[in-house]
Amino acid sequence: VDYSSPNLAKEMHVGHLRSTIIGDAIARILEALGHEVIRQNHVGDWGTQFGMLIAYLDESGEGSEELADLETFYRASKRRFDTDEAFAERARQRVVALQAGEPETRALWQRFIEISLSHCQETYDRLDVTLTRKDVMAESAYNDDLASVVEDLKAKGLLTTSDGAECVFLDEFTGKDGTPQPLIVRKSDGGYLYATTDLAAVRYRVRALDADRALYSTDARQAFHFRQIFAVAAAAGFTGNRISLEHQPFGAMLGRDGKPFKTRDGGVVKLNDLLDEAVSRAATLVAEKSPDLSEAERAEIARVVGVGAVKYADLSKNRTSDYVFDWDQMLSFDGNTAPYLQYAYSRIQSIFRRGEVNADQLSGAVELGTAEERVLAVILLRLQEVLEQVAREGFPHLLCAWLYELATAFMRFYEACPILNTEAPVRASRLNLCRIT
Repeated sequence: VDYSSPNLAKEMHVGHLRSTIIGDAIARILEALGHEVIRQNHVGDWGTQFGMLIAYLDESGEGSEELADLETFYRASKRRFDTDEAFAERARQRVVALQAGEPETRALWQRFIEISLSHCQETYDRLDVTLTRKDVMAESAYNDDLASVVEDLKAKGLLTTSDGAECVFLDEFTGKDGTPQPLIVRKSDGGYLYATTDLAAVRYRVRALDADRALYSTDARQAFHFRQIFAVAAAAGFTGNRISLEHQPFGAMLGRDGKPFKTRDGGVVKLNDLLDEAVSRAATLVAEKSPDLSEAERAEIARVVGVGAVKYADLSKNRTSDYVFDWDQMLSFDGNTAPYLQYAYSRIQSIFRRGEVNADQLSGAVELGTAEERVLAVILLRLQEVLEQVAREGFPHLLCAWLYELATAFMRFYEACPILNTEAPVRASRLNLCRIT
């Protein structure tokens, strides 16, 4: 499962949220069904902008205060690059040195990558996403394989030189006017592109990982790119008819104005700032609803509700649609939201607490004497079917819809059927239904 994949030149922003959350949900579901899942975080750690960042790091030193905030560091280096020709030239020389493997440049680059990855890991941990450093398979990891990818395409008779660039033209890819659309694999200056790296990654996933399926969780705008990559990989024999390559695209996250989600001044929203605001808004809600809690309890519940709300708002939408990011809706205790499900969950825990019941020790048959019990049981029996559909099709919102249906049916059962103050064996049966739910 190829997901998250931020560009390490900057801090993670809201544009990385959907890939990270949807990809992680799919990976967890596949794992729960018994598949061996290999996570691949294809981070962008190569390319022209790293020359600029290395040149700036060279000047400002490792202990630079600015480096604590990657976004500020990036903007400062970009300003220098755009306004200072001598600096821009040094940056270009650093790119050449980086690609040639010059030790000092590589060491500065490595330092920058380490700082960037530690920023990413903090965000993953905060989101309770299962990605770790061992899942990083960066663009640079394929660097030594790019020339042989091009050679193999040439040997298959797939390469055409067009305006000095090496391209692959396949009949099924044409523009609106019918002109063929190339996949460029080497520029006229000899540089490689994302396409070359993606082809190398396909080969690696087939040959080294021996994968049966490769799922790509990226923005829908990359759909054409991946259609071309998959077709060229098949034509070149890289897939060996052994692997199913599947792009699982998602739509954009929009503000209330229907435009891409931005800060008030039109800037990119950092992912950590978004999570800070989610937790802060949840803290206000928790303080209103439960003023008697200790400060530590309030803080922990605010974290769980806030981060949960952001994740669930994303997962509960059909991933192929654009969706409007709405704080009020996602933090509501009504409807298909994280707080509604969390409330149902905490209500069940409260039953066990009040009845001094050890849920792990509940056993015995479930008796379905009322309509509410039967409805709840039938929904519970559908879990496997829903999980298998999500695993097959890659739509986590189907699981969210099932969870919402389950929580709603549980609430109806709770209202209609006494649990703690009813006689055995009905009491044990209903407690069991609570445990399974």
